[in-house]
Amino acid sequence: MTIRPLVTASVLVFAVLGAACSDDVASTSSKDEASPHWSYEGDEGPDVWGELAAEYAPCSAGSQQSPIDLGVARGVDLPDLQIDYRPGQVSVADNGHTVQATAASPDSTISVDGSTFTLLQMHFHAPSEHTIDGQFAPAEVHFVHRSDAGELAVIGVMLVEGATDHVAWSAYTQALSVGEDTTVDTTLDWFAMLPPDALTIRYAGSLTTPPCTEGVRWMVMDTPVEVSAAQLEAFVAAHEGNHRPVQSLNDRDVLADITKG
Repeated sequence: MTIRPLVTASVLVFAVLGAACSDDVASTSSKDEASPHWSYEGDEGPDVWGELAAEYAPCSAGSQQSPIDLGVARGVDLPDLQIDYRPGQVSVADNGHTVQATAASPDSTISVDGSTFTLLQMHFHAPSEHTIDGQFAPAEVHFVHRSDAGELAVIGVMLVEGATDHVAWSAYTQALSVGEDTTVDTTLDWFAMLPPDALTIRYAGSLTTPPCTEGVRWMVMDTPVEVSAAQLEAFVAAHEGNHRPVQSLNDRDVLADITKG
């Protein structure tokens, strides 16, 4: 694991992903002046995101916003989510809202409903953004993907407390203390960080941070991943309360895959 100046990581992020202003898509520094500042509390909190800038309007006017409560999911037999993740190098940086691990190369993909999406990055929220029957998980991690056509797909994974450290998560949790002026280079085994059961709850939603763009394909893993109490504490120490409140469902279908294979 190596540490290097943040400016180098910023070049890498924008070269690979293109400019973006959401934590759900690409890394941005808290010092970035390109987009209006927003927060998880106070005068720039979620209740007023849609009023902070014209491009943030979907945060208040959108009809398919995320996160939602997943307890309304209806069980059906869905086409399997195909995950082809490869271990790879990442740059880990704190952008002021979360700690993001950005993939250095486009080696990992998912395929669903005939479309293929490339893994861009991973970041966390603590506690979880999605709830199940009103209950939060201690943390939720979002694996963000983009197709060649520019469509976004996000895999959500809930983290809960287990008895021991989760080895595959150790490299990321050890890097969570990175400050806003540096990045940490490390390697993640993306597939090993997922639960063994790949059944998902799926719905059409949005980015959970400004600009709250809709048209995002959400797939939240049905089974949580167990990490140790110390690992969960690392998430909270990095950013506590960085989650958007649950949004209105507005008659959307929420489907839970009930069979594998």
